[in-house]
Amino acid sequence: MSNTVPDILDPWRMVQARRVFEGTIPVRQLERLAGLLASPDGEVAYRVEFGNDEFDVAFADLHVEAGLSLVCQRTMQVFVQAVEIDQKLGLIRRESEEAGLPEGYEALLISDGQLRLMDVIEDELMLALPLVALSPGAPLEEFPLGAGSAPDSEQPSNPFAVLGQLKNTKH
Repeated sequence: MSNTVPDILDPWRMVQARRVFEGTIPVRQLERLAGLLASPDGEVAYRVEFGNDEFDVAFADLHVEAGLSLVCQRTMQVFVQAVEIDQKLGLIRRESEEAGLPEGYEALLISDGQLRLMDVIEDELMLALPLVALSPGAPLEEFPLGAGSAPDSEQPSNPFAVLGQLKNTKH
């Protein structure tokens, strides 16, 4: 087991050696992710285990935990979103191999024989971010349906009525 992750590694050698990498990364080192957050404070805990399964599929078993600072889109307050990722990545050399992966595997294309593990961790965290950040317990504002529209007794104005009047006046 290793606490430090090499910048670039050979995933096929890691699979053969059944290597395990475990440790923490400061969020601010993950620059693409940090740019999406309210604050780059905190750490990401990770564990990545390389190996072959019973079908001889090379994999990287990824477990990541982090508390990420987001801005609630309802209250505009900063909150910490707990993120936990458990992902089994099937290592493939060509896109055509993706169809042969067993169920439950996500494909990770290794076309040049090199892997930047920090990039994989960062990518998975970015995919785990919510589309719209809402803090737990944020108040729900309710708007009655049709608020601001005309009462039922009035006919809504027809935007094409003016065109109809112009057509009738030309005759």
